[in-house]
This record gives sequence, C-alpha cells and structure tokens, in this order.
Amino acid sequence: MRVLLPLAVLLPVLGAALTLALGSHPVAQRWVSVAALSGVTATAAALLFGAATDGPQSVVLGAWPAGVGISLVADRLSALMLLTSSVVTLSVMLFSVGQGSTGDTERTPVSIYHPTFLTLSAGVSIAFLAGDLFNLYVGFEVLLVSSYVLLTLGGTAARVRAGMTYVVVSIVSSLLFLTGLGLVYAATGTVSMADLPGRLSGLPLAVAVGLQLVLLLAFGLKAAAFPLSGWLPDSYPTAAAPVAAVFAGLLTKVGVYAIFRTQTVLFGEVSSPAVTTGLVVVAIMTMLVGILGAIAQNDLKRLMSFTLVSHIGYMLFGVALGTVEALGAAVFYAVHHILVQTALFLVVGLVERAAGTTSLRRLGGLGGAAPGIALLFLLPALNLAGIPPFSGFIGKIALLRAGAAEGGFSAWALVVAGVVTSLLTLYAISRAWAATFWSGRATRLDPEVSPETAAARAHRVPPAMVAAAAGVVVVVSALTFVAGPLLDLANGAAEDTLDVRGYSQVVGGLDTPPADGSGGTDSGEKAP
Repeated sequence: MRVLLPLAVLLPVLGAALTLALGSHPVAQRWVSVAALSGVTATAAALLFGAATDGPQSVVLGAWPAGVGISLVADRLSALMLLTSSVVTLSVMLFSVGQGSTGDTERTPVSIYHPTFLTLSAGVSIAFLAGDLFNLYVGFEVLLVSSYVLLTLGGTAARVRAGMTYVVVSIVSSLLFLTGLGLVYAATGTVSMADLPGRLSGLPLAVAVGLQLVLLLAFGLKAAAFPLSGWLPDSYPTAAAPVAAVFAGLLTKVGVYAIFRTQTVLFGEVSSPAVTTGLVVVAIMTMLVGILGAIAQNDLKRLMSFTLVSHIGYMLFGVALGTVEALGAAVFYAVHHILVQTALFLVVGLVERAAGTTSLRRLGGLGGAAPGIALLFLLPALNLAGIPPFSGFIGKIALLRAGAAEGGFSAWALVVAGVVTSLLTLYAISRAWAATFWSGRATRLDPEVSPETAAARAHRVPPAMVAAAAGVVVVVSALTFVAGPLLDLANGAAEDTLDVRGYSQVVGGLDTPPADGSGGTDSGEKAP
C-alpha cells in the first residue's frame, strides 16, 4: 500500500496543472477536478485499509535517506483524516459543479477555481501525511496560499476585506510555525518526527516546554482555538458557499491534527503539568465563548462559524486529557465534525440561493417553500447538537466518559463545559432553524416578494447542488450506523499516536524502503 502514498499528493497536483491548461474549457475542468478528487478518495480509502490491517506505512521520496528526504507516513490517524478530507473536497466540488459557477457574481474568475481548489487539496494531503515538521509547514503553506485565492474569488469589497484579515492572521501563524521550526532544528539538529522524540527528551525541560508552547501557539491560531479565534467568524461568512463549506470542514482541523501530533509524538514525554492545565483552560473557553458568540448572532453563516469555533474545543478536550480513550473520542469527533460542518455550510448555501439572504431577521417560512432544504438542515443540525442517536451524541458521550474515567478537577471541569456547550448548541441551532424555516413573522429581504414567488425561487435551486448537499447529509447520518467500528478505528488511531517508538521507527524508514527502491532496509531489519 505504501506505493499509493505519493498519489494522494500527485493526483491533485497533476489535476491542478491540467485544469490550469484547460482554463478556456470549463466543462473539461470539471471532469478533471472530479476525476482527480475521486482518485484521491480511492487512494485514501486504500491507505486506511492498509494502515488498519498491516500497520503504519511510510515512503521516502527519491534516493535520499530517511530523515533527510521527504517522508510520507500513513498510520490510522493520518489515513482516516485524509479519507474524511477527500470525501469533503469531492462533495464540495460536486456542489460547485451543480452550482454552475464558483461564486455569486459574474466577476468571479471561474477558470482559476479548479486549479486552486485542487492545489488546496494537495496541501491538505501533504499536511496529513508529512513525516517531519518542515513538510508539515509546506503543506500548511500550500493550502493557505490556495485559500487566499478562494476566499477572495469575485473581488467583492466584503470578500477582499475578509481576505485581508485572513491573510494577516495566516501570515502571523506561519511566521510562528517557521520560528518554532527554526528553534526546534537549532535545539535538536533535526525536524524529522523519527528523531525528534528522543532528542527533545534529552533537552532541559524549560527548553522543551518553550518549543512546545511556540508550536502550540502557531497551531492554536490555525485551529481557531480561544483566544485566537476572533478572525474566523469574520472571514468564512463572506466566502462563496462551496469555499465556506470546505474551509469550515478542513482548515481548522489541519491545525487540530498538528496539535494531536505534537502533543503525542513529539512532546508526550516532556510536557509539563502547566501546559496540560493550559490546554484544559483553552478547551473550556473555546467551547463556551464560541457557543455564546453563536447565540448572539442574527446571521446564519456567522452563527455556523461560531459553532465551528466552539466545537474545536471538544477536540482539544481529548488532547488535554491525553488518554487513549480521550484521544480516540477526539479523533472520532474530528471526523464527525468535518462532515457535519461541511454539510451545514452547504445547506446554508442552498438557503442563500433560495432566499437571497442568510439574515435571520429577513428569513422566515422557508420550510413551506423548500421543505427538502429544511430537512437537510435539520438532520446535521441535530447531529451537531448531540441529539441521540446521532454520531455527535456518541462522540460527546465518549469524551464525557473519558473525562469521568480520568477524574480530577480539570477532567470534571471539561465534562461540565462539554455538557453546557451541547445544551447551548441545541438552543442556538433550534433558534436558527425556527427563524429560517418555521417563523412567518420575519421580514423578507424584499418585502414585495410574495410567498408564491419565494417558492418559485426556492425551486430554482439547481438539483445537482441539492444532491451534493444531500449526499454529505446522508454520509453524516450514516456515521450513526457505523459508530462502533469507527470509534474502534479512532481508538486505534489514538494508540498509533501514543506509540511514539513505533511511529518513529516507521517514519525513520526502519520498516520501509524509499519509493524508488534504493537504499533503506527491509521490513524487520535494523538500520545500520
């Protein structure tokens, strides 16, 4: 299976090059984009199967030795995240194809959407599969540069303004990451995840903790964790519907994934209790501040953006506890959250297309005009709120059980915050659904629009858009029926991340030869 590892990056890169050459042929661009992302999805599924049955797989590109060349690694965590992200990117691309354009104005440069979107997919793949900090940084930069373009497509004043904020925040986080990268290399002489655990444990505790804090600060900003989350609700709502959906599903989760890796593989043995306590506080505040912000919103996109911030706290909940059960529950919740947030943002795109607005003060009674859209919003919304028997409930229960099993003041504080956040999420989501689909008292964007005209406008939503959004909703709902095996897989992913020695051996190439077959050692042999 390891021969498939480079394909997860090569397919979207080659697809981006081809769609760029086909800039004057939009239909061909769409076919190439869908084919490339379908190939990445199939590759990710094969990698996950291989990681689950045969253990972690790695490959070193070129003839360079491990630790010097580019190492790509697929264990159960990275393969699961890659598969989830590829399902999201493929679904969003299908939504875009159904929309017929990539924005809501004629000025949107459609020809650059496909190569940019595929480049973003390649960056996500690099970040999830990277076996060293430098290539993790490269993956971040590739997806961030692509996201700058996607966020400002159309060139409207609101998008450019939001794009400027996003660019500044992203540059700051990248500079922090690059600074941490330089400091790690200066202190240890390597950035390979095969060598770093042993070398970091040999440093003075104060130095190791300092490096840990710099990286956590960089990744926390990318993940939109409190108090570094203020940029997100101002950036995502202005983007085109498919762009907002893929941002909501993926970008912050790449930051969360980086926190998973650094906290377990790199600093699992050298982290101090003060850092752990800090993570507990950050997780609690991210949950509570985010959901309180959602309650205060009167725009559907901004409300969804604040719930996105809030539920990052559940993933940090598991990281802060650090046990196999807690990390496994956090991985499960990350998969659930990627899919459910993507589904919600796609359905909000349908609402905007049908009603012409996402303001809760101007929406109302849309359920009568578009009952299908109302149902598509309700199912993932209840899932996000953690209503049984949906996967959101299962993920939250797993986290709460892990907290109760751990015990102690910090663990119980996380449990209480998780329960309160879930209840407040239900309130915020119920209010949003009622204002959008039920209430008839809201004022429409255009007071002259009759109910019949509103219904006709709702029926003009392209069926392909509805089908793509419905497909993601079905996948999200189906998580309930595979929750047991998925939670077992997530627990296995947590075990992989906590098995520092095993992960280091795989990244270091002790079990895997380079991609071209030169150098390296055979399985079971020790490196000289």
